[in-house]
Amino acid sequence: MRTIDHVIAGESGGGAVSARSGDVYDPNTGQVQARVTLGTQADLDRAVAAAQAAQPDWAATNPQRRARVMFRFKELVEANMDALAHMLSSEHGKVIADSKGDIQRGLEVIEFCCGIPHVLKGEYTHGAGPGIDVYSMRQPLGIGAGITPFNFPGMIPMWMFGTAIATGNAFILKPSERDPSVPVRLAELMLEAGAPAGILQVVHGDKEMVDAILDHPAISAISFVGSSDIAHYVYRRGVEAGKRVQAMGGAKNHGIVMPDADLDQVVADLSGAAFGSAGERCMALPVVVPVGEKTADALREKLIPAIAALRVGVSTDAEAHYGPVVNAAHRTRVENWIQTGVDEGAELVVDGRNFTLQGHEQGFFIGPSLFDRVTTDMSAYKEEIFGPVLQIVRAPDFETAVRLPSEHQYGNGVAIFTRNGHAAREFAARVNVGMVGINVPIPVPVAYHSFGGWKRSAFGDTNQHGMEGVRFWTRVKTVTQRWPDGSVLPTGSEDGGPSRVQDAFVIPTMG
Repeated sequence: MRTIDHVIAGESGGGAVSARSGDVYDPNTGQVQARVTLGTQADLDRAVAAAQAAQPDWAATNPQRRARVMFRFKELVEANMDALAHMLSSEHGKVIADSKGDIQRGLEVIEFCCGIPHVLKGEYTHGAGPGIDVYSMRQPLGIGAGITPFNFPGMIPMWMFGTAIATGNAFILKPSERDPSVPVRLAELMLEAGAPAGILQVVHGDKEMVDAILDHPAISAISFVGSSDIAHYVYRRGVEAGKRVQAMGGAKNHGIVMPDADLDQVVADLSGAAFGSAGERCMALPVVVPVGEKTADALREKLIPAIAALRVGVSTDAEAHYGPVVNAAHRTRVENWIQTGVDEGAELVVDGRNFTLQGHEQGFFIGPSLFDRVTTDMSAYKEEIFGPVLQIVRAPDFETAVRLPSEHQYGNGVAIFTRNGHAAREFAARVNVGMVGINVPIPVPVAYHSFGGWKRSAFGDTNQHGMEGVRFWTRVKTVTQRWPDGSVLPTGSEDGGPSRVQDAFVIPTMG
């Protein structure tokens, strides 16, 4: 059986000796397709040693040369897009189109990183005092680490390592052990693009490896995406160890539907935002809040046939809207949350449990589900389900619609559907959530802005990618300089200076 190993110092395995391993499933069949090595402290130490050896020279490499590596990496990922997407789908379960989208959104951050020479420019003040100039520079932290989730094994690693590496750091990636092949392949492509061995490495593992990363004294910064409880744990332990930490947690995103909204467009948006990728997205839209009973009844009437028309299929089915969830345990978890909603008194309008796909009866499939008359005291509303389940929470008025996402424990994303510009403007200004969509169901910012939620959706002060990412992976050094009076230009070659005035203006080669 295939073994998925670490990438340490540019080599597969990197001298790993761990006897522990984990199963990697094909969610379409329910069968184990590979085993992934679960690393130890010794494996991490080897990766850190390789990073320490490579990072100083990488940091000293001028920014445009680092940008060229990013350009080449982007070209290689694009050339391998089909293979990467099939690899991703075979381990995660999302359909090929979603897998390509996963990779493409990560590449958009790499594209931003191709402009790293511009964004690394510091500030300069000439004549801050008599003969005194002040300038600042952004310098890398040293060694960074990323701990990434199963739901976006292409995008989220690139969000992290792209910015970290482009700014001059070495990076150690600990991807999810559920679908680790794409992160390994990305590290191989980064080496092929020209990054030195030790600049991007992959170590696999479970909690033992996570704790080793959090505690390692040579790792300066950690980026994490996962559930909120673990995000809080990562943030707290990492900060206690003196590290810079950004930890993105869970979500329960709401979609507010005003009475003037285009309901046909809303239903089309919800079909993708709530059920796409089997709902395994922190920016999914699992809660819809129609304002007014008339709006709620009309929306429900349109949602039922739209949900019935959704096609659940294997990842390679080009006609499928979504595929299986990642493993059997997660399918059981989602089904248990559906039962909890029923037990708590919500009306189960469409029940996706016990769905089977002919010919793939052992696959981890679950059909789409719809709840109505969900209330805020229900635990199925309070907690993240992370599956193909949509909940209708009816709001009597606009004020209630603003309050619902604002008072929820999570504050990742929110959307409002309306034709009323004033209502949209008021909502965007007042809602207590980090990312807002106006007639946009999944408001993930473009790569040159930043991604980050509020409340229990994020721990730390700095967001992912964009200039926030650059600030996270660098630190500012400010220089105040004064030069003594003297000759403006050298007068001759006797003192070792240029023999001609024009020699002082020769432009050195920078490339």
